[in-house]
Amino acid sequence: MHITYDMRIGGTEMVIKNLIEGFAATSIEMSIFCIENPLGPWGEVLKQNGIQITTHPRQPGFDKALIKAIRAHIRQHKIDIIHCHQYTPWVYGVIAAAGLKTKVIFTEHGRFYPDFGTWKRKLVNPVLQSLTDSMTAISAATKQALVTHENLNEKKISVIYNGIQALLPAEQSSLDALREQLKIQPDTIVLGTIARFDPIKNHLMMLSAFKDCLDTGLNAVLVIVGDGEMRSAIEQRIAELGIADAVRLTGYQPQPSQYLSLMDIFLLSSFSEGTSMTLLEAMSIGKPCVVTDAGGNKEVIAHNENGLVVGNDDQTAFALAIQQIVSDRALYDKFASAAKSRFATRFSVTSMCDAFNSIYQRLAS
Repeated sequence: MHITYDMRIGGTEMVIKNLIEGFAATSIEMSIFCIENPLGPWGEVLKQNGIQITTHPRQPGFDKALIKAIRAHIRQHKIDIIHCHQYTPWVYGVIAAAGLKTKVIFTEHGRFYPDFGTWKRKLVNPVLQSLTDSMTAISAATKQALVTHENLNEKKISVIYNGIQALLPAEQSSLDALREQLKIQPDTIVLGTIARFDPIKNHLMMLSAFKDCLDTGLNAVLVIVGDGEMRSAIEQRIAELGIADAVRLTGYQPQPSQYLSLMDIFLLSSFSEGTSMTLLEAMSIGKPCVVTDAGGNKEVIAHNENGLVVGNDDQTAFALAIQQIVSDRALYDKFASAAKSRFATRFSVTSMCDAFNSIYQRLAS
């Protein structure tokens, strides 16, 4: 069986990588058809491992040539299944495969904030769905968004959560060195997040909530890993709050797992999320989490089981949740233990691959 992934570059690349690596020892042959450039280092790694990757950058507007290119690719390589990740690849992929024996899967990975549909998409989407053999979403919230905003049939969409390889906690000597590098004292609590500096991640609320925690006398540092368009606004908010001494901006880190291991509590203050990969990584190494009730967050973090979920953009509740975990060691240990077990049962690569393999086998037969 030959499956190709029709996709665009973005937050889905790690899922694609995990899927391909998860099926490496099976009889299923995988390849990638990418409709945007640049490919990125993850793609180069897959190429080195023998994965066929074709790139055909999408042109502005509705690119008819891209449809022809995908259709030619399907025929040339005798693709059995084309798995389209995100909406735009789905539109091109399903049209390109129309009339062929190739089966089509569409997976939605996340939504923009604020979320809304257009009348054109609501009109055409049921037609595209009728030409699609299977549809999945990475969370129940994402599935509901497809129903509400995209006029898609709920009964034809299943939920398959993202899966990742569990991280290995960093060695204590490495963490001690990182603390020294970041000028964090041994008895200081480390709060942290890893996310691009984008308005949707709502770093500004997180900073204000952190200031509220400091005002209670909490001995803590906030480590923020990432970079992006909101950097100047984030730096300005830090200055306005007078908390520069307690915040560490590390910039973009290609391998941020060491920073995640350093964090005592992982924070995610987003306005919108599908299934956050860094949230899963934090769970895999037993980090209690405080998250907003956005998208799939509350499906990953079960409130009061492996972390706390607060209202979206609720600064006061976010600060109180942090203080609650910090002040109760028994609660912290409970969340840490539950995080690992919840990850293992729901969000491992094996769980994700098993779910998709069931779909692949059904379509192939």
